[in-house]
Amino acid sequence: MDYDDFSDLYDHQYDLYRDDLHFYAGLAERMPGRVLEIGAGTGRVTAFLARRGAQVTGLEPSARMIGRARERARREGLTLDFVQGDAAGFALTERFGLILAPFNALMHLYTPAEQLAALRNIRAHLAPGGTFAFDLYVPRFGVPGTLRHEGETFYAPDGARTDVFLVQRHDPPRQLLTTEYFADTTTPQGQLSRRHYTLTQRYYTRFETEWLLRCAGFAAPRVTGSFQGGPVTESSEVMVFQTQGEGE
Repeated sequence: MDYDDFSDLYDHQYDLYRDDLHFYAGLAERMPGRVLEIGAGTGRVTAFLARRGAQVTGLEPSARMIGRARERARREGLTLDFVQGDAAGFALTERFGLILAPFNALMHLYTPAEQLAALRNIRAHLAPGGTFAFDLYVPRFGVPGTLRHEGETFYAPDGARTDVFLVQRHDPPRQLLTTEYFADTTTPQGQLSRRHYTLTQRYYTRFETEWLLRCAGFAAPRVTGSFQGGPVTESSEVMVFQTQGEGE
């Protein structure tokens, strides 16, 4: 997934998402050592952790997303450390007491080989006794192939209006969900332009994820159905995982 072109819309859509922030900040406060965030995006979580006193490094494949994250840091008067790279291929000299992969970051690993390579690499960068935590959405899908308004409208300083529409395609054999976004911008003069983005995610089931973690060298994880705790149930919207290296 190339987020370079998607970065502007991403910031508009998710900059105010707050559901996960206090959960990950709480982990950072309790765990010793530096924090590594996998899939840091435009720095939403990274900046929040830094404001709470964490020493955090953000790993992100997209150069443009990192650029926007650094702009955020300058606006907020923060010093943030970002590294360009992906979960399977990054190589850092230090090991981390806490590694995070918030907001479905692992859903950009599309095959079992990619998933295991990334998880083993994350395991190799985890300090003894350290924790790996991440969240994934619970797979639920609406009617595929139906154009619908995302419920989001953005206004530019010049009065231009942008409405976001989407169409989703579900590929059950490969556990893929592809979302086509259409961002329609209307100027005050009535001129319409459209930008198109494609987001493909590989979703997981709970027990599949648990086995992947065990195969990658992690201990049996703690799994909750929300950031506040509690079991995974039919009404859960996310699965939240916490684990350590096997034998630690």
